[in-house]
Amino acid sequence: MSDRNLTLLTDLYELTMMQGYYKNKNRDIVVFDTFFRRNPCGSGYSIACGLEQIMEYVKKLKFTEADIDYLRSLGIFEADFLSYLKVFRFTGDIYAIPEGTVVFPKEPMVKVVAPIIEAQLLETTILNIINHQSLIATKASRVVYAAKGDGVMEFGLRRAQGPDAGTYGARAAIIAGCTGTSNVLAGRRFGVPLAGTHAHSWIMSFPDEYSAFMSYALLYPKVCVLLVDTYDTIHSGVPNAIRVFREMKEQGYELSNYGIRLDSGDLAYLSKVARHMLDAAGFTDAVISASSDLDEHLITSLKLQGAKINSWGVGTKMITSDDCPSFGGVYKLVAIRDEKTGRFVPKIKVSENSEKITNPGNKTVFRLYDKNTGKIKADLIALADETFSNEKDIKLFDPVDTWKETLLEAGEFTVKELLVPVFREGKCVYESPDVMEIREKCKEEMDTLWEETRRLVNPHKVNVDLSDTLYDMKKEILEDFPDVKMKNRVR
Repeated sequence: MSDRNLTLLTDLYELTMMQGYYKNKNRDIVVFDTFFRRNPCGSGYSIACGLEQIMEYVKKLKFTEADIDYLRSLGIFEADFLSYLKVFRFTGDIYAIPEGTVVFPKEPMVKVVAPIIEAQLLETTILNIINHQSLIATKASRVVYAAKGDGVMEFGLRRAQGPDAGTYGARAAIIAGCTGTSNVLAGRRFGVPLAGTHAHSWIMSFPDEYSAFMSYALLYPKVCVLLVDTYDTIHSGVPNAIRVFREMKEQGYELSNYGIRLDSGDLAYLSKVARHMLDAAGFTDAVISASSDLDEHLITSLKLQGAKINSWGVGTKMITSDDCPSFGGVYKLVAIRDEKTGRFVPKIKVSENSEKITNPGNKTVFRLYDKNTGKIKADLIALADETFSNEKDIKLFDPVDTWKETLLEAGEFTVKELLVPVFREGKCVYESPDVMEIREKCKEEMDTLWEETRRLVNPHKVNVDLSDTLYDMKKEILEDFPDVKMKNRVR
């Protein structure tokens, strides 16, 4: 999958705009921000994911002869522009928030600084990658949180929207804390743990349930989790599983990673009865795993009902983010460099919907932590040339409800800049950690959130504020914007 060239994975209008820039000799250096407006799934946070694939995409960005021939066949691109595409390379800079990092609305997750003809092409593919993988990582993080320390296995490949969604979705789920995936290609591609049991068809292919269980146990004695709900969970499945575990022990096999899986029925009731039966037979360390259209809400409910499940296989509702199928990330022009001064002139998108008014200028993001607890106090979006430290007080205020203020006193907080350089002048300068390292980073990131922010329903909102300089600049632009004044008068 990483060997593919994704150059034509774009919307047609990106290419038609590129031709327009080329014909108009527009070589402006611009800044585009990738950000989202709302956390998905009712969450109080999101997880940044997808940067490694963006890096692969940009490194391989090249129009092949076959690509050029196809574009020529469309009849809308002129010969000189197609000749330019033959030698096209990305020459700009990219900054990004590393994968596994907790992020919040309006923050630039990826910032592209490049000639406009190059930056424009990147829009669709960056959004495709960031939107999908950040969505699944955020959903998976919520599922892992609901499991309260139990292992969560990603089982969604067969229900994912295609091979890429299943494979990169599995990667995102692992980053967010899942212990393994059933997706063998993801296991090979990303070096992540694989997990799985067997299907009902295995049971049904044998003359009886006991024979199916025993055959499977003899094949895989070190990882023996038996699916017990094919015929009758309580009166057949669990008793046959216990019989097999007992006979395996008598034959000298050491049972270490073993147990049963429930895939249907009343999971709370069945798990309680199964736990009693397993314990009474002396198999107190046997795992009880469950699947069956689980999500964070059902897992929470089962926990509240006292279910004795300690391992969860989650598929459809996690790999598709069933309750929120899109992330909503956008890619907006926020600044153009003045050729004479070399300074970036801020640009803004204005809307009657205040949520859609962009933050102008070449920016960065600072995270402010409570020095004693390590928890996030707030995030601060600032201009790229601004600096902040814990040596001076910082007064934060809500950029909408400006009367809401918070004073962070010097020495009581720590500061970290989130955006890191990924490409410089077209060359990659960032090395992506492997998936399991990113997973550990994500786990550390989760520890920086207050529990009130992690709760699944009505979470506490983390403040994302603007620096004084950025706020004043945005306010001045809006006040001087003639169309805004006209609309206000009409209203």
